[in-house]
Formats: sequence, C-alpha cells, structure tokens
Amino acid sequence: MAYGPIRRSRDLLITLTFLVGGFTALTPLSTTASYAEFSFDEEALPEAKPWTSKDFVDDPDNFQFVIIGDRTGGANAQGTFKLAMDQLNLLQPEFVINVGDTIEGYSDDKAELNAEWDEVDGMLDTLEMRFFRTPGNHDIANKTAQEVWRERHGATYYSFVYNDALFLVLDSEDPPREAPEGIKEKLGLYNRLQTEDPAKAKAMLAEFMSDEAVVAALGKPVEFGDDQITFIKEALAEHPDVRWTFLFLHEPAWENPSESFKAIQQLLKDRNHTFFGGHLHYYDYDKINGSEHITMGPAGASFHHEGPGNVDHIMWVTMTDDGPRIANIALKGIFDRKGLDPELFGAYDRKGAEKADASGEKEQATPEGTEKQ
Repeated sequence: MAYGPIRRSRDLLITLTFLVGGFTALTPLSTTASYAEFSFDEEALPEAKPWTSKDFVDDPDNFQFVIIGDRTGGANAQGTFKLAMDQLNLLQPEFVINVGDTIEGYSDDKAELNAEWDEVDGMLDTLEMRFFRTPGNHDIANKTAQEVWRERHGATYYSFVYNDALFLVLDSEDPPREAPEGIKEKLGLYNRLQTEDPAKAKAMLAEFMSDEAVVAALGKPVEFGDDQITFIKEALAEHPDVRWTFLFLHEPAWENPSESFKAIQQLLKDRNHTFFGGHLHYYDYDKINGSEHITMGPAGASFHHEGPGNVDHIMWVTMTDDGPRIANIALKGIFDRKGLDPELFGAYDRKGAEKADASGEKEQATPEGTEKQ
C-alpha cells in the first residue's frame, strides 16, 4: 500500500514581549511548529481524486485570536458574557482580548468594586486561554476605580509582541471623563428593571441615551496624556519591523479625533495597523487613511441603537503574511454538539427572545442530553 507525501515540519519561534512603563520582558512560549500531516492510499486513488487541488490552510506562521466587546453599561440579565466564555472554549483561539467595560463600576467603594471584579474574574477563570484586558470608562471611572485596577491588573496601557505582531492596549480614559450625574444609581435601577420590567428598562435606556448631557459626552474628543503618547512612541520605535500593529482602546477616538489622537495616527502612518474600539454598543466599520478602524458591538451590554450593528458578537482574527483576516461571529450562531439549550435562549439571542416574549411564542429546541428521533 503506497501513501501520498507527508509535509515536512519546520521550526517556529513565538515570543511574547511585554512593554509596560519602559521595562521589557521576553517570554518564549513555543519553539516548534509543523505543517499538518496528510496521507492517502495512492493505489486506491491512482488518478482522479475526490477532493480539490487547493493546499491545506495550515501555515504555522498564521495565528488566531478573538476580540470581544463590552459586557457592561447595562449588563444583560440573561448572562450573555458568561455564555460567551463557554463559546470561546469551543472555538479555541490562541488568546482573547477585550475592548473594555467588564464591570459596571462608577463606585467610590473599593469593596464594591473588588466584588464586581471578583464576579468577572470568576467568569474569566473558566476560559482555557489567556485573556488580555483593555480598560473602559466603567472599569476606571474615577481615582478609586483606577487604584483598584492597578492593584489587580497593573498598568492601564501596555504592549506585547506575539508572533511578529505588535499589540498596543491603550487607555482612552486618560484622564477619566466626568461621569453623568447619578450614573451609578441609574445603572442599578436599569439592571434591576431588566428582570422586573423589561419594557420599562428599554424606555429608561432610550431616555438616558437621548439626554443632552449624555449626547454631548459621547461626542467629546478622547484625549491621551503625554506619558501615554511617549509610551506609544517608545513601543513603536522598539518594534519598527513587525508585520502588523494592532491597537485596542475602549472609546473609538477616531469618531471625533482630538489633537492627541491625531498625533497617535501620525506615528502610525508608515506601518500596517488596525484599530479596535468599543463603548458605543454598536458595530461599525471605518477605513481612515487606508487603515481599518473597527468599533465592536457588545457581548452582553445594553443595545444603544437600532440597526444591523445591534448584535452580540465576537471577532475572529487570523493573522497571515498578507495581513489580518477578520470574521465576525454572532454569539447566537455558536453552540455545542448538543444544540441550543432552550434555558439559555435569551443569552444566545436577546433580540429573538424579546420578539418571542412579545408574541407569546416560545422557541422550540431539543432539550440538552436528549436525542432526536
């Protein structure tokens, strides 16, 4: 019996480099990678083959990671973010990075803030891969929240290199903006109404989003402090020849760019790069000066607008020699081999659940652990 050729292996060095506050640490993660092996019985298939002639997509220089959007700013009662952790374990990316807002925050009480982080960290502990944090306005809304962040997570901006790609995680709350009046109490009431009276919660959110002060705050340019600009310059200077630069920040500063953000864009003008943000709870895509600027939709946070960008999702990024390949995956489209769990329908598809509740109809699904006849 003769078998087709087996591809050769080749060595690959993946190094994770962290740059925080001017200090660099090199952490080798892996030293060997190989092409997949493929063989078949050539005697049984001497000429025509029941498959196409395209190569396998198994380049060891490629890598995959996931970006996930806001959990909070009205974390939904159905537990969409928690469900997303299970879904990420099914997909098995190499790592996950978020764009901020994982706690409701806006508190001056350290114990309360730590309790919120304990809840989130309990969800993240279920992940089977590394999770990189980006600070959002809910996470570091005031000095107390910033202290708690630094005690638990370290720097609010940092960089790392993974497989010849530079990742810059920025702080778009530098300095933090003034919080809307009574925001903590309003968030508490809204989250309670999500369970007790969803219609009233929806009306409350619409009123809040149309408030003149909120609209003005959302339109205010995002500033970046001098120390952070210096940090970005140094990180870029230290890695001038990486194949791509990814930048993550919570607020999409490109929507109404400040002079400090324009300075960051100028630093990047001669390199391949992509920006990712969140905050608006609505998916949006912009191409500015030839580079992609993407605003993530939520992963459990309240829906702020109506339209096609109003979707819970994750972003699957495959880094190739030709640049990143990007695929958005709606969370309602990811479920395990047993199918959709009817008990979690509201977490899978919040909008579908709202329509079903309004019509009085229930989605039919095969109960977990049973077999279809």
